[in-house]
Amino acid sequence: MTRKRRRRKRRSNNPSSIQRRLIPCYIFLIIVSFFSVFPIFWMVTAATNSTVDIARGRIWFGNQALVNFKALIEAASSQGAGTSLGGFLKNSFVYAITQTLLCIFLCSLAGYGFELYHDKLKDKLFGVLLMAMMVPQVATLIPLFTMMSKLGFLNTIAGFMLPAISTPFMIMMFRQNSRNFPVDILEAARIDGLREGSIFFRMFMPIMKSTYAAAAVITFMNAWNAYMWPRAVMTKNSSQTMQILLTNLSNGYVVDYGLLMMAVLFCSAPTMIIFFVMQKQFAEGITGAVK
Repeated sequence: MTRKRRRRKRRSNNPSSIQRRLIPCYIFLIIVSFFSVFPIFWMVTAATNSTVDIARGRIWFGNQALVNFKALIEAASSQGAGTSLGGFLKNSFVYAITQTLLCIFLCSLAGYGFELYHDKLKDKLFGVLLMAMMVPQVATLIPLFTMMSKLGFLNTIAGFMLPAISTPFMIMMFRQNSRNFPVDILEAARIDGLREGSIFFRMFMPIMKSTYAAAAVITFMNAWNAYMWPRAVMTKNSSQTMQILLTNLSNGYVVDYGLLMMAVLFCSAPTMIIFFVMQKQFAEGITGAVK
């Protein structure tokens, strides 16, 4: 029995046997990866084909990319006075970047305060914030629109980003990750006479950079892909975003799918690029890594 067990252990520890056992796992991962990447591949190829080719089910690159791009520019310009493809892209980038910077700063400041300065009243307030996560956006749409209308924030960047610059989810994320912040450094800095603001900017932010990266990716994607609130608050064509342009292109009796997929490609490219560039920091920030 002992010899047989030894042989089995040797076989199990053999690199070739390990690789053989991993073959089904590799096959499964390849299949899952294919189904995950295929929609992106189809989107890119469809943007280079005509409507007829897309309707026929062609899933390879065509020669209509330039035609679809010119049609997209003309369609964006025909949306109204002062509209163009560059204008829609500019609005989306300005709104998303501004909202991202303000959101990660305010939410990190709130999460830092909730975790490192404990108080019974603050804990109750944090519970109220968590309850706010259960309220759907549709329920607050009309009150927010009425508020922004009275403040004169319609068709402005302030009206776009004010309801989303401080979200309960981001505050909770920063608070949870702040638990990994070394408190000994905080106490040593206070003993050395460092002020609370300097501690936050010079110590907390550099140490929690992976959390900031993950929060930036999530916030930018949410701001870039936002549709319901921008549709309500941005009433002028010159202040609308790419998501609204995409919806306008799909509303009609006859839809040019080549043009539509080119617009989808423009809408999807920024978020995909940002995610692929920052995917390592995103994974570290989600798992709560601290450097």
